[in-house]
Amino acid sequence: MSAALESLLDLLDLERIEQDIFRGTSRSAVVPRVFGGQVAAQALVAAGRTVPGDRGAHSLHAYFLRPGDPGAPIVYSVDRIRDGRSFTTRRVVAVQHGKPIFHLSASFQVHEEGMDHQAVMPPAPDPETLPTAAEMLPRHAHRFTDPSMVDRLLEARAAVDLRYVDAPPFATAGEPREPRSQVWFRTHGKLADDPLLHVCMATYVSDMTLLDSVLLAHGRGGWSVGDVVGASLDHAMWFHRPFRADEWLLYDQESPSASGGRGLGQARIWTADGKLAITVIQEGLVRVPRD
Repeated sequence: MSAALESLLDLLDLERIEQDIFRGTSRSAVVPRVFGGQVAAQALVAAGRTVPGDRGAHSLHAYFLRPGDPGAPIVYSVDRIRDGRSFTTRRVVAVQHGKPIFHLSASFQVHEEGMDHQAVMPPAPDPETLPTAAEMLPRHAHRFTDPSMVDRLLEARAAVDLRYVDAPPFATAGEPREPRSQVWFRTHGKLADDPLLHVCMATYVSDMTLLDSVLLAHGRGGWSVGDVVGASLDHAMWFHRPFRADEWLLYDQESPSASGGRGLGQARIWTADGKLAITVIQEGLVRVPRD
C-alpha cells in the first residue's frame, strides 16, 4: 500500500466525538477549498458507522452548500431518520465554523435476491496499456499557467491510479469535442474487505473527473488551466452490485446538458469483467471567467 493511500485511509477514519457526531480533517486539494469527493466520502463513512453491518449502502444524494476550509476540522452530525426491516436511512450534515457546508442523505439495505438485468459495458482499452498520471501530466506542463500545477495534481491523486482513455480537457483546450470521457481507476494498494470502505473510496474518486465531459463540449481546459470557474453543486450515486475499489473500474462519463451557468454530468462505473457497479449524476457550477 502506498503512503498516499494510507494517508487517505486515515482521512476517512473519522474520530467519533459523540454517539452520532464525528470529526474529520482535510488534505490538500488542487483548488483552495476542501475537495468535494473527500467531504462526500467522509459523510458516508459517518452515516455507515451508525448502520448495522448487514446493510450495505445502495444510494446517496448530496448537496454542496459552502466551500470547505481545508485548515479547519469538519464535524459530521448524523440523524437516524429511519431503521426499517429492510432499509435504513441516514441524514448527515457537515459543519465548519458553525455553518453547514454539505448535506447528505444515504440509504442502506439488507441484501436480498431479485430481478437482475443491466446495460452493456461500453468498449474501452485495457487500463494497463494507458499512461499513468506520472507519465501523462508532465507532457502537458506547458498548458498550466501555474508551474506547480503538475505536482499539485499528482499529489491530489497520489492515492489513486487514474488513467485517461482519451486526452483530458486541459490537453485539448480550445478544441470542442464530443461531451464524453472515460477513465480507469483503482487505489494504489489493496484495501480491507469492508464493503463500506470500497463504496466510500469510489465516492471519493467520483468527484474527480465527472464534469470533464461538460468542459469537452465547449473546448474548455478546466480549473487547472483557468479558463472556467466551477464547483460541484449536487451529487447522487446508486450502488448496484458489489465491487472493489482496489481493482480496475471504468468510469464512463457524459454530459447531456449545460445551461444557466451549470453543467450536468452523468456516468456509469463498471468492473473490469463488465458488471455495472454504480450510476453517478452530478451538476456543477461551470462559468467562464470575466475579463
